[in-house]
Amino acid sequence: MAEWVRACDADELNSADPFAFDYGEKRILLARFKNTVYATDRICTHAYADLSTGFMNEDERTITCPLHMSSFKLEDGIPQNLPAEEPLKTYKTEIREKTVYVLVD
Repeated sequence: MAEWVRACDADELNSADPFAFDYGEKRILLARFKNTVYATDRICTHAYADLSTGFMNEDERTITCPLHMSSFKLEDGIPQNLPAEEPLKTYKTEIREKTVYVLVD
């Protein structure tokens, strides 16, 4: 069953850096561009690499894996280039009272 989980204070997120968030077994990446917060799985679908150490592209709203350079759209998790072929799982987010919440299932 899905539940809204507190991830962090909204002011901890900026457009330059991805943010790592763990909830149970879930490894989640948060990224903020202007007033939109994105949440995806944090582990690359191609090889076990932590995307929170990757490179964000604000114009394209992507995260690039530091291991093999696959980029993923933050909005839908779809890989933009090989070697990754499987999309990242994405999660809904909300900002309530300056706090970021993620709908985790």
